[in-house]
Amino acid sequence: MADIFDDLDKQKFGWFHARSILTTGMGVFTDGYDLSSVGIVLLIILSSYGITKSDPDYVLVTSLIAGSALIGAAVGALIFGELARRGRKKFYGIDVLILGVAALMQIFAVNVWLLIIIRLILGIGVGADYVMSPMIMGEHSNAKDRGKTIGFGFGMMWGFGAVLAAFTYMILGPVLGVPDAILWRVVLAVGAIPALGVVYLRRKMPETPRFIARIAGDKKSFEQEVEYVAHKEVRIQGDIKDKHNFKYYFHKYKREYIAAMVLWFFYDQVAYAGILFGPTLIAGKMGLSPDDWTYLMEAFTIAGGIVMLALIDRKGRKSLQIVGFMGMGVFLLIFDYISGIGIVIAIPIAGMMVYGIGMNFFNQAGPGSITASGMYGVELAPTKIRSQIQSYTVAAGRSGAALSSFVFPALFLVLGESFAFYYLAGLAITASIVTLIFIPETKGALEKSSNEINEMNDITVAGGK
Repeated sequence: MADIFDDLDKQKFGWFHARSILTTGMGVFTDGYDLSSVGIVLLIILSSYGITKSDPDYVLVTSLIAGSALIGAAVGALIFGELARRGRKKFYGIDVLILGVAALMQIFAVNVWLLIIIRLILGIGVGADYVMSPMIMGEHSNAKDRGKTIGFGFGMMWGFGAVLAAFTYMILGPVLGVPDAILWRVVLAVGAIPALGVVYLRRKMPETPRFIARIAGDKKSFEQEVEYVAHKEVRIQGDIKDKHNFKYYFHKYKREYIAAMVLWFFYDQVAYAGILFGPTLIAGKMGLSPDDWTYLMEAFTIAGGIVMLALIDRKGRKSLQIVGFMGMGVFLLIFDYISGIGIVIAIPIAGMMVYGIGMNFFNQAGPGSITASGMYGVELAPTKIRSQIQSYTVAAGRSGAALSSFVFPALFLVLGESFAFYYLAGLAITASIVTLIFIPETKGALEKSSNEINEMNDITVAGGK
């Protein structure tokens, strides 16, 4: 038995890897823009369509505007999880094409229901990208830098997209004074620019070496790929194609796969409560503008992401994630407490700092750059079923986010602020416990973290220069 990917895993980070991060990361950048911008302009959209809090369907319409893309993302993830079994490269680029066209179509939404439908279609592209991008990043990366590669290319690029959404709104709205009826349409449509700009690059991406070897079973193409990426001549002897099926792997490792799905389902409920309703409901309680809220939250998130990049491949995924989820939960409880005694109203910056530290834990200690970047779906599953497991974890996460878009405003407005934050904190703390009990450490070689190395029998590798 031999690890045929050893030369690729040991290859130093180079231009090929950097280009892969840029090409894959721009789709995630667009996802961050599209999913954050709607929260920033949500109140303007409602006002533009004449929807007020006195309307009987106010909560439903608000939730559908915020959550339709998330529902579409769950559908898109399942579709492209199946398609990617037939080739990663074959379908890469279609995801951002859907994103770009749908983003532009938002300009022409003559009523709120058409906007909801367009954002549902946009969500299909989001879900497709959530499956394809981290998987392709992981299958192209070396072992030493895979955590940083996915964490930056998916986790932090999402944050950069969200920052651009806030910056676009600030320039067009407060600075240039674009009328609200036009402002929200342009802000949403700008998401088409990075999406359409990367379609060509994605279509030129090479097929991943792991798909070539373990699914296509093409030894000659795999040897050429190793020579291109790692500058090593190898000759493979034996059958490198994985003959096992989904049932075989799921039966052996279902505990880890299901845990990964549960973690993303929990995480997105907590995260999207802040992403979608932080600039409106939560900030409004403190008398803050959506702008003030968004800028500070993004500053905390990016700062946390930088710390994550320094730790994720040295300390590993598991410990960071346990601390991250626990920190999220604890600071949500602290935020609720100081809110209950009036501090967040009397001293809004104190509330923002406490909530912001919780956002810092999202990324610095792991969940936002591990669970929410699809890292566990990539690293726990072998190549043969990786796209399917990744699609299920994405669909679980998007379902959690969509649920949050409907449940959180109801919890917040009907059952009260404290109940809403206790619910979110409970999810985060439970996720920390799930990570501790069910998730193994996944840093290092991809074939070892997924246990695929145990199935690669009767393969020998003859090395050259």
